[in-house]
This record gives sequence, C-alpha cells and structure tokens, in this order.
Amino acid sequence: MESPQNERGEKRILWLSFGAGVAFAIVEFVFSLYTHSQSVLMDAAYDSTELIVIILTLFLTPLFHKPLTEERPYGYSQLESVFIIIKGFMMLSVSLGLSVSSVQVALSGGHMVNGGLISLFQLALGAVSLVVLLIMRHWNEPLSSPTVDAEILGWRLDVAYSGGLAIAFFCSMFLGKTPLAFIAPYFDQIIAIVIVLFMLPENVRMLWRAIQDVFLFSPEESTVERIKELSAPVLAAHRLEPVFYDITRTGRRLWIDIYFDARQDLISIRALRRATDELLTAVSEEFDNCICELLPHIPETDVFYEVPEEEENT
Repeated sequence: MESPQNERGEKRILWLSFGAGVAFAIVEFVFSLYTHSQSVLMDAAYDSTELIVIILTLFLTPLFHKPLTEERPYGYSQLESVFIIIKGFMMLSVSLGLSVSSVQVALSGGHMVNGGLISLFQLALGAVSLVVLLIMRHWNEPLSSPTVDAEILGWRLDVAYSGGLAIAFFCSMFLGKTPLAFIAPYFDQIIAIVIVLFMLPENVRMLWRAIQDVFLFSPEESTVERIKELSAPVLAAHRLEPVFYDITRTGRRLWIDIYFDARQDLISIRALRRATDELLTAVSEEFDNCICELLPHIPETDVFYEVPEEEENT
C-alpha cells in the first residue's frame, strides 16, 4: 500500500483541480450567456463534465491505495476505469448535443459575436490555467499518480486551447476587411465544431483504453514491446528464457506475468525472488504501480484422458 503522505498529496492536487474547474465552469457559463458564444458554452460544458469525474475520484482515492486481498485480487483499480467510461460517454453526449445546436444556429443565419472580448476572455483563462498548471506540477514532483498525471495533461491542453482561441478570435476581428467576410456570422459556430473535432479523438482513445482495462485486455503494443525490452536483460542475467508474456492493465495498476523456461533443472526460491525484484525495479523506472511475477512454464502434454465405456454409457 502506498504511503498516506502520497494519498494526501494526490487529494490536495485533485482538490485544487476541482476548485479551479468549478470557478472556470461558472465563469465560462455566465460569459457564454452574456456573449451568446457557442464556443465558450462548449468549453463550459466540457469543464462541467470533467468536474463530475474529479469529485468522484476524490472520494474514491483512498480505495485506490488499499492493498490487494484474496476477496479483491485486483483491488479497486477497475473502479477508476469504470468512471472514465462514464465520463467518456457523458462527454460524447455533450459534444453531440452542442454540435447539433451549433449547426442549427448556423443554418438559421448564424450570429455575430464580439471577437475582441472573447479573445481577451480566453487570454485571461489561459493565464490563470498556466498558474494552476505550474502549482500542480510543483506539488506532483514527489508523487507518482496516473490520475494526477491525467489532470496535469488536461490543464496543459487547457492552456494551449485557450491560447489558440484567443488568437483565433483576435484574427476574426479583421475578417470584415478580407474576402472571407461572409463567414463572420458563422465564425463562432465553426470554432465550436472545431473544438468538438479537436477533443473527439482524445476522448475516444480515453474511452477505448478504459474499456480495454475493464475487460482486462492487453495494453497497447508499444507498451508490451517496451516491457519486453526492459525485462530481457534481467531474464538473461538469471538464465531465464521468456516463453509467454501475460500483461494486463486494470485502472492504475499494471500486471506483468512472465512465464519462463530455465536452463537448469532447479532454481531456488531466493534466486527467483531476486530476479523478480530486479524485474520490478527495471519496469518501474518507466511504468508506475506495477506488479511483476515470474512463473515457471509447464509445457502442455499430449496425453488425453479416455473415458471408460461404462462411464460413457451412463
């Protein structure tokens, strides 16, 4: 089980992300009503969806740090994946609903928005997001949490996203003096749909990965190949030949079972324990929350059990 200090540090960062997210969602929603901007409304909807998962994760974080037991051999790791699936479907629903609304506004003739005001608003959001990001990165230095890493990645995207919108709406103020002046009434709806297209691939990847984790599928091929590269020197040093890799990801944990053949007939438990510890050390340098096991491979035999005639007749 991880130390209580790590758990407290993780929750502190998540509370910061949640508090900042609530403030952003409220400000964006009020600003979207004032400016009638579909793009800002889309941003507020995404932030609100994020908040639901963050608050659930906050209350469930203690479960993720509990040790494995016979009753729960995977612990509570899969709960994290379940909530990510819920979040993914919610974001897809929000994206679809607001995209339809943007298309309807565009088909009805569109509407003009104050590009300069929205540009300044997004620039301010980007600056505040950068401050939150820097604080989270500083607090995360002694920690190792996939959930926190995902939150930091989200804030990095927010900084880039707000900066991009600020530049886009600043440039939109000059559309009236160009041959593209005819798209000015539709610029806000176009940006809203671009936001969906920008977020959709990452959302789908996140959703698919969570589904794979829940059903105990093997992780992506690049992860499997990297684990093989990291484990090869350790196995070679102990004269163990890998036969089969059983790699599974459940939530924040990565399970690595390597079945091996030994060049000698006997291998001591102490030597196997030492090889397992070295394997865990090598893999943990790149992958967090790993559980590694080295298991002897027992070849299948060609002997089949024949049912006696009297048993077959019964």
